[in-house]
Amino acid sequence: MSSHHVVREKQEPALLIANGEACQPELLGQLLEWSPTVVVLDSAIWRVFDLGIKVDVLLGDFDRNLDLDTIRAHQYPLEIVHAPDQNKTDLDKGIELLIERGYPAVNIVWATGRRADHSITNMTSLVRYKDRIRPVMYDDHSKIFPLVGRYEKWYAAGTPISLIPVGTVSGIVTEGLTYNLGDETLTLGYRTGSSNEAAQDGFVRIEAKTGDLLIMECWD
Repeated sequence: MSSHHVVREKQEPALLIANGEACQPELLGQLLEWSPTVVVLDSAIWRVFDLGIKVDVLLGDFDRNLDLDTIRAHQYPLEIVHAPDQNKTDLDKGIELLIERGYPAVNIVWATGRRADHSITNMTSLVRYKDRIRPVMYDDHSKIFPLVGRYEKWYAAGTPISLIPVGTVSGIVTEGLTYNLGDETLTLGYRTGSSNEAAQDGFVRIEAKTGDLLIMECWD
């Protein structure tokens, strides 16, 4: 793929590439066009190099004995950040690095699929960072992001929209969905807002009083 350095650093989302299921090249290419900085997690680096992507930062605990000298020889310059804290996932470390460096937002790919434990951990961890950076996770079937304040966006009729609580979320009020919620509570494992949709062409509005809510735009 061609160089991604087409926008000004720290004015657009960084791109964080994890090591789960790969997305379609078209999606990855679209995200690269808006990402001045690309961060790759641990052993995903060789999969990314195989696609011809220019990488800015390689981050991980490197517990799989990556040959860093060979990686450096493959691409220069490349910043390598060793993050050995075993109490955090590599995705957590990548997001926190971007927060520390002042990025306003991050798009995340290859963070779902493959192992189910990794997928659910990666998705639900987004809510921890919602007040410090705008994280959005993409795969070939979903766009996932945490609710912050009052959400409002125009959608075409029938667009699938799911509301997934991380724990318990109360006081949820929605407008513009086929099945609207009026000051209601969702709890993961008991009641969620999966497989809702935009009722008609127009704005969908979502807000909640307490708790952490993931909004998922989904397509088959």
